[in-house]
Amino acid sequence: MAPRLELRGISKSYPGVIANDNISLSVLPGEIHAVLGENGAGKSTLMKIIYGATHADEGEIRCDGKLVPEHGPAVSRELGIEMVYQHFALFESISVVENIALSMPGKMDLDGLALRVREVSERYGLPIDPDRLVLTLSVGERQRVEIVRCLLREPKLLILDEPTSVLTPQAVQKLFETLRQLSDEGCSILYISHKLDEVRDLCQTATVLRNGQVTGETDPRKATSAELARMMVGSDLPEMMVESSELSNAPILSVSNLTLEAESVTGTSLKSISLEAYGGEIVGIAGVSGNGQGELAAAISGERITNAAEDVVLEGRPIGHLDAGKRRDLGLGFVPEERLGRGAVPPYELSENALLTAHRKGMVKHGMANRKKAREFASHVIDKYKVKANGPEAKAHGLSGGNLQKFIVGREIELDPRALLISQPTWGVDVGAAAHVRQTLIDISRSGQAVIVISEELEELFEICDRIYVICHGKLSQSLNRAETNVEEVGLLMTGIGSQTNDSGSTTEGFDYAV
Repeated sequence: MAPRLELRGISKSYPGVIANDNISLSVLPGEIHAVLGENGAGKSTLMKIIYGATHADEGEIRCDGKLVPEHGPAVSRELGIEMVYQHFALFESISVVENIALSMPGKMDLDGLALRVREVSERYGLPIDPDRLVLTLSVGERQRVEIVRCLLREPKLLILDEPTSVLTPQAVQKLFETLRQLSDEGCSILYISHKLDEVRDLCQTATVLRNGQVTGETDPRKATSAELARMMVGSDLPEMMVESSELSNAPILSVSNLTLEAESVTGTSLKSISLEAYGGEIVGIAGVSGNGQGELAAAISGERITNAAEDVVLEGRPIGHLDAGKRRDLGLGFVPEERLGRGAVPPYELSENALLTAHRKGMVKHGMANRKKAREFASHVIDKYKVKANGPEAKAHGLSGGNLQKFIVGREIELDPRALLISQPTWGVDVGAAAHVRQTLIDISRSGQAVIVISEELEELFEICDRIYVICHGKLSQSLNRAETNVEEVGLLMTGIGSQTNDSGSTTEGFDYAV
C-alpha cells in the first residue's frame, strides 16, 4: 500500500536559519500521525511546504505514490490535502454557509450548500447551523466550521495545527471521536500539538523534529509523555517543584463586583466579577476563549478604566481609576496574551523592548533613555531566564515564541511586582520553555507575590495553581481549591452547564453554551 503522503529529503533555508534539514517521513492511508517538536524545530515550515504555502529548496513530495510538483494551496486541495490553522480565517459579519461558500469551487448555491453543511456536520458529530452569523458562535463552534469546510471537500489528508487549544476537555473528546471516524474511513491526519497526553491518546505514529531534523519516530501509545518530551528537547525535563507557602494576611489584589460593558459587539461584558489573590499563591482563571478573559485582563491591568476606583484594589489601595502605567508604578505587573504587538514590538531590539516597562529601573533620566542600562538589563534577563538570543541587540521577531515569552516574563518579574497578572503564559510554547515559565511563576509566588494566571490550558492550571476560578459568559465562578476539584468539574463550568454552590449556600447555575 503506497503511503498517502511521502516526504523525501525536504530542506528549506532562510537567511541564517535552516528550517528543515533533509526531512523524510511517510503517512499511511487512515493513519493519525503526530508531528512533535519545540518552537523553532521546523514543524510550521514543513506543514506549509506540504500544503503548498511555501516551497522547499530541495526534496520531493509524493501523494498516493505520485510525485507532486511545485504546488500551491489550490493544487493541494485538488489532491485532497486540507489544513485547519490554529488561528481561524472566518468573516464574523456573515453566516457560516457564506463563509464556507467563499472557499468552495463552482457556482455559488447557498441553499444547496447549507443542506450539505447540515448533512456533513451531523454525520461527523459536529452539529452547526449554517445560517448563524459567525460572530454569534463560540470558539469551539468556529473550529467546527473550519473542520466542516474541509470535510465538504472529502479530504484524503487533513492537517490540524494545535486543534485543541481553544476547547474544553469534553469538546476535545468529541473532536477525537470525529478524527477517529475520519481515520476509519481512510482519511489520513497530520496532527501538530504540544499536548503530549492528547498525542498519546489519539495518534498511532509520531515523528519528532529537533533543530529542523527528524530525531526519531515512535508509537506514542507505547511511550510516556516524559519519553516524548525527552525526544523533543534532547534531555529530561526538570521536575516541577511546588513548595508550600504562607499566605499574606490580606489579599494583595482583589476585584469586587466588577461590571463592565464590552467595547464591541463581538466582546463580552463582565458581570459582577469578584476575586482575590493573596501573596504566596497562584490563582488560575479557566475558560473557553472569548468568555471575557481579555476584558477581565484589561480591567485589572489598567488597559481599561473601570466604573469605580474600588472595583480593583492593590494592597488596600483602590486603583480602578488609574491607567496601566500608574498601576505598574504601584506594583502591578502584566504579561499580555499577544507576545508580538503588545508584549513586545517585533522590529525592536530586546534592549529597546526592555525600556517599554522596565524604564522604571533607572533607565530614563530627564526624559532621556539610558541605552547602556537598557542593554545591561536585557542581558541580565537573557542570562537569568535562559533566553536563546544573540544578545540584547537581537530583534524581538527573530526569537522563537518560547524564547520571546521567557524574555517578556523575565522582564516583568525583574520589576519585582507585588502582583503579577499573566495571560496564556505558555500558549504555543514548547514543553521545555513551558516548564521553565511555569516553574518561574511558582517560584515568585512562593517568595510572597500574588500571581494570577489566565489560561485555556487546564493541565497547566492544575499543575501550578492553588485555586481556580472559571469564567463563562462574563461571569466568574466561586474559587475552587485545586486539590478538591478535577478537570471534569472545571470543564463543565467552562461549558456553562455546570452548577456550583457559593459560600452563602445558594446555587449558581450554569449557562446553555455550545462548544
